[in-house]
Amino acid sequence: MSFTKITEMPSPYRHLEEMSMAAILHHINEEDKTVPHAVQKILPQVEQLADVIVQKIQQGGRLFYIGAGTSGRLGVLDASECPPTYGVPADLVTGLIAGGDAALRFGIEDAEDDPEQGWLDLQQYNVSNKDVVIGIAASGTTPYVVGALAHCRQQGIITGCIVCNQGSPVAAQADYPVEVIVGPEFVTGSTRMKSGSAQKMILNMISTGVMIRIGRVYDNRMVHMQISNDKLVDRGTKMLMEKTGISNYDEARSLLLQYGSVNNAIQHFKA
Repeated sequence: MSFTKITEMPSPYRHLEEMSMAAILHHINEEDKTVPHAVQKILPQVEQLADVIVQKIQQGGRLFYIGAGTSGRLGVLDASECPPTYGVPADLVTGLIAGGDAALRFGIEDAEDDPEQGWLDLQQYNVSNKDVVIGIAASGTTPYVVGALAHCRQQGIITGCIVCNQGSPVAAQADYPVEVIVGPEFVTGSTRMKSGSAQKMILNMISTGVMIRIGRVYDNRMVHMQISNDKLVDRGTKMLMEKTGISNYDEARSLLLQYGSVNNAIQHFKA
């Protein structure tokens, strides 16, 4: 399929090497300002994808992100933050990156060229039609992602994607495509910039919206967060005091540590 790769179009800025640092930073900032507006335009697409994820998780399914390079790293990051933030099982949201964990720190660029490896990686987690798989690829052409989504569809697994070109091969394999068009990058083709920012924003929206809808937030608080360091113990203690009316800090802290989460402590207090 032939389509225009807006992500690879030349930067509207020329001779970057001749710019002052102030000019470079100003122009990057001006370009970054356009990203939220591009995301706003495709919120209905994000909503449809997030809604189906909620349905699948409530039915016992899981969410998988799969990508390569920057896109893969963003997926792994979002997935890794769900358990400590919302207290969900580690396998509820999983991020897979071409080249495996080593690719999180080092560029293993050729790993994305294998159209079969993405599906093989997903099979390690016994992916099934109970789950949702989201392919993340700025270009929308990454073979690792295209192949994974194609196999998923053959198996009746719901697919989504987050891409930054319209009409891409990845989107063609997505039941719920999210196509956020941010335009050419400040440095031509450097999709870790505006494209990556847009993908990060959308991933934040999806995981946060899903976690709220499945009951992992009470009011506007992370009542299921893992109490894993002093800062979080202090935050949880103050949250518990606010939600229960307990006035003694040490009493609230003791209750929190006994029951392991703000939510559990609240439920005990109300019982």
